[in-house]
Amino acid sequence: MNDDLTAIRAELDRTNELLKRMLAEVAKTPSTHAIFVDAGYLYAAAGRLVTGTEDRRAFDLDAEGIVDAFIDKARTIFADSRLLRVYWYDGARRRIHTNEQQSIAELPDVKVRLGNLNAHNQQKGVDSLIRTDLESLARHRAISDAALVGGDEDLVSAVEAAQGYGARVHLWGIEAPEGRNQADPLLWEVDSQRTFDLAFFKPYVSRRTTAATYESAGTPRPSREDVRFVGAQIAAKWLAARGRESLVELLPGHPYLPGPVDQELLVEAEALLQYSLRGQSDLRRALRDGFWGHLQAQY
Repeated sequence: MNDDLTAIRAELDRTNELLKRMLAEVAKTPSTHAIFVDAGYLYAAAGRLVTGTEDRRAFDLDAEGIVDAFIDKARTIFADSRLLRVYWYDGARRRIHTNEQQSIAELPDVKVRLGNLNAHNQQKGVDSLIRTDLESLARHRAISDAALVGGDEDLVSAVEAAQGYGARVHLWGIEAPEGRNQADPLLWEVDSQRTFDLAFFKPYVSRRTTAATYESAGTPRPSREDVRFVGAQIAAKWLAARGRESLVELLPGHPYLPGPVDQELLVEAEALLQYSLRGQSDLRRALRDGFWGHLQAQY
């Protein structure tokens, strides 16, 4: 009898030791998050919130600025976690990238995934792409948290699949002028919810007019080098006016700028160039490159 008890105790001790080792390994494994953006939902909801219309042809959306803002927000929410990447889901005819989608695909830490676009400009197959990626990343323990920007009830199965492998799914929504723009079953299924308001999106969405304010004066389109120089010029001006200490806190976020800082940089650059950079992702990127280049050279 005593021998049996001794054997049981020994087995329990071995099991406890193994469990401690496993927990120690889990504790050492860094948390990782990814952001999943349903572009159809983003354009429709943000467009309606800021400009009053869901028609993409009626407004410009600064996708690069939005991506940076999402990354910056995730860095705050998932403070002890690293970003895997941003997944951007959109539709395109025959799944051929548009110029805008190509520009988004070239952004750092962004992967564009395309579904089909039917004759009525409706996305097809996007929900299944989101589910495939969410489930695969969760199954392989590539992510611990997923921030999902979307609202379709069809995404419930994607959330369930990821949660089944231990990942937590956080639903990010866009404020609706009236009612809701996210399905109740989706809201019930996720681990947490967060809604971004007009102030968050206003810097990145602008109504499209026949000619931009600066362009109406006939100002020619500046080159990337011109814009990069202006970015460096603004960085030098800010350093002189605000001091090195006020800008050093931006360095850990490279290559991203916090939303308010990015918007301030944009407005000041447009004033210097006398040219609108809205909806021109290549020039926006050149502006940030010039700003960062000068800033990093000073530290």
